[in-house]
Amino acid sequence: MQIKDPGYTNRAAVSKNRFDAVALFSGGLDSILGARLVQEQGLKVLGLHFISPFFGKPDQIDQWEDNYGIPVVAVDISREYVSMICNGPVYGMGKTLNPCVDCKILMLTLAKKMMNKLGARFIISGEVLGQRPMSQRLDTLNIIRRDSQVKDILVRALSARHLPPTRPEKDGLIDRSRLGNISGRGRKEQLKLAEKFHIKPIPTPGGGCLLTEKESSRRYLPVLEHFERPDPDEFHLANTGRQFWDDDHWLCIGRNSEDNARLEELAKENDYIFSIRSYPGPLGLGRPAGRNEWDQETIHSASWLVTRFSPRARRSSSTVQVLVKQGRHSHVVEVSRNEAEQQVKWQEPSWDPLRAKALYVPD
Repeated sequence: MQIKDPGYTNRAAVSKNRFDAVALFSGGLDSILGARLVQEQGLKVLGLHFISPFFGKPDQIDQWEDNYGIPVVAVDISREYVSMICNGPVYGMGKTLNPCVDCKILMLTLAKKMMNKLGARFIISGEVLGQRPMSQRLDTLNIIRRDSQVKDILVRALSARHLPPTRPEKDGLIDRSRLGNISGRGRKEQLKLAEKFHIKPIPTPGGGCLLTEKESSRRYLPVLEHFERPDPDEFHLANTGRQFWDDDHWLCIGRNSEDNARLEELAKENDYIFSIRSYPGPLGLGRPAGRNEWDQETIHSASWLVTRFSPRARRSSSTVQVLVKQGRHSHVVEVSRNEAEQQVKWQEPSWDPLRAKALYVPD
């Protein structure tokens, strides 16, 4: 876990100020309201915006601070989060690969560590009792509070008056009567609070976690299957460009210049980099998931596939040259547009809930 500093100025403010509380801050309406309900009582609150390959929008922090008046710092928890996923979430997953209960436990555990470092006295969460079927039932809220060891210091500000008093309430640090009394899936009460606090613009509903989406989860499944201990960069790579697999051979092909630049940034020493000579086209990145080296047949078929996404190369009447680099070594592969497409074994990943469930059994 580390405070991310992608050019924002709020890191210096964190080191100089004393905060009464830290708040889980996703940028969604509930997280904003939870922090504001406590701020309203004259307490200093620091928002913790956790980021990983699956969630986080650190580029919006400056805008959030301007719009909502809450200081926010980005905290990179990629390694802790990927480790939790690879170990098998204790409380399972939702409809896709989302480990919502274990996710909240991890975030609160890390928030407690930051709270102690900052000298703050409690943690704020925007959870609403009964809003989500997996992670916000009363029994689940109690499990999350217990397993993250924040029983006395977690203030679920929007639903506080439905829940037992916490230490900050008992000690008089915050006035329980001024906290929320919200429960259920409706949004009417949140919108009333947003109007009261003059919150504009109001964020659209949705958690923004890629693990809840089938389109993204299908990209992650083969990574979990073929890498014994994937690191965060593997999942960043799975988020980038077009994805293709042939057994444990992995090929990513850029869709635009932004993808191509990102692939170059994510490339490792043993990766294969495919670039078309003489024609504009995408960059390809091949990563061995099992074997250290690809055979020539695999390299040739990957080169052919990369050329299929260059309109000019695809229309060429002659062979097309593809430069293949691996580390300091490079060579040219020649492919013909007449090569039979059915010989290419590369397949896009697909979503399979049974495969996902088999992967998510804890050790």
